[in-house]
Formats: sequence, structure tokens, C-alpha cells
Amino acid sequence: MASALIGGMRERGFEAADITVIELDACARERLQADYGVTVLAAPDASVFGSDVLVLAVKPQQMRAALIPFAGALQGTLVISIAAGVRLVDIGRWLGDALAPHCWLVRCMPNTPALVGAGITGMFAAPGVDAAGRELAGRILAAVGSIVWVDDEARLDAITGISGSGPAYVFHFIEALEAAGLAQGFDAASARRLAIDTVLGAAKLAEASKDAPSTLREKVTSKGGTTAAALAHLAAAGWHDALIGAVEAACTRSRELGEQFGRD
Repeated sequence: MASALIGGMRERGFEAADITVIELDACARERLQADYGVTVLAAPDASVFGSDVLVLAVKPQQMRAALIPFAGALQGTLVISIAAGVRLVDIGRWLGDALAPHCWLVRCMPNTPALVGAGITGMFAAPGVDAAGRELAGRILAAVGSIVWVDDEARLDAITGISGSGPAYVFHFIEALEAAGLAQGFDAASARRLAIDTVLGAAKLAEASKDAPSTLREKVTSKGGTTAAALAHLAAAGWHDALIGAVEAACTRSRELGEQFGRD
């Protein structure tokens, strides 16, 4: 995700000289330098502490350890976290000093289509972030797709369940549609092409149309026809409610992880 964000920023006009990356792995450092021309460090140095923005793109369980060098040293720096589940109250506490937590914070929930510039990112800004900070954070995350702001951090758990985990639901659907093609006698390449292009085309049509998805579904469903038979089977199998339940399960797990990662 970090590589996707760097690549997207470079394509959107951010200068390589303005981007510094901290990466522990030597091979990854070489690759980032070669691919994007950015400065890559093995550990933070003095130049990093004066940055306008610090993007936290580490695994949630590694967040607290990663922030130790920055504690109390980021006066005036906008901190953007793309780590799933880690709450701003905990990030602010870990970044703060004995007197006060760091409060210029934005938390984001991107998804994996960001890797091809087609992501959707949910974003929440702490109350201490002004309009300029929100604009800057939005410009950075918009480098890999569209963004949606929420006014309550807890709603990021719902975004995690819908769009953060959502690509997996779609991939699972493509898997099933591909398997159906194989069962109907198509070769593997054709079955995959039929499945992927069906999903891709339907998504593009839904985006371009003024009609709601339900209306588009009705337009392709003739009474007593093939689509009606297929949809009736899905309804009988509880597919609609199962997907809603899956999203709720992901939301619940996101809340649980927030509690877990914030423990001292």
C-alpha cells in the first residue's frame, strides 16, 4: 500500500525530492529508490522530524514500536495513518509527550485497488486538524483513487467492513463465477475472462448510470427469464443477507482490533 501511495503521488505531480521513506528492509529500500527516485532511509534522521506530513504505513501490531523515535518530536507535523484498526487516541498518545498527545492526526482506511489507482479511502480528521490539513491529507490519498470523509472515527470500522474488506468479497464472487464457467465447459482462460469482464463492465455501468443498482438489476431481469431464475436461486440461498452479515462481522472485528492494538 505504501508503494502504491508513493507511485500515485509521483504520478500526480509530487516531487521525488519532497518524499522521504523509512524502510527497514534493504532490498525494499533499493527497489523504492530505483522505482520512484525518492530518498529512502533505514531509520529516521533529523530531516524527517521537520516534515510537513508523516504517513504511517506499517502493520497495526508494529505501530507503537514504529512511533517510539517520534514521540514528542513532531510539532506541527500532520500525521496520516493508513494502519487498519489503530485509533487516533492511541496514536496521539504514543506520539505525544508528558504534557499532551499529538493532535494533528488523520486516520484513513484505503483498499487494495489503490495498487492500480482505483482505490476508495475512508478518512477521518481529528478535531485539531484545520481545513488546510484536511485538504493536504485528501490530496495525498486521492493519488490512489477516490476519498470519502466521515465525521465520526467509529464509522471507519464500517468502511473497513464495506470497502476495506470489500475487494475480497468481489474476488470471491469472481472466483465463483469463474468456477461456474468451468462447470459449463469453458476453458480456464475463457471462464476467467467472462467472470472478470462481467464484474468490471457491471461496475462501470453502475458508475455511469443515473439509475440505482436496484433499477439496473430490474432492467436486466425479465419476468420468467434466465436472470430471474438465477436471482431467485441466490435469494433462496440467503446471499443478500449473508453479504450484509459478512460486512457486520468485519466491522465488529475492526472494533475488536482497535481495542487490542490500543492496549499498553
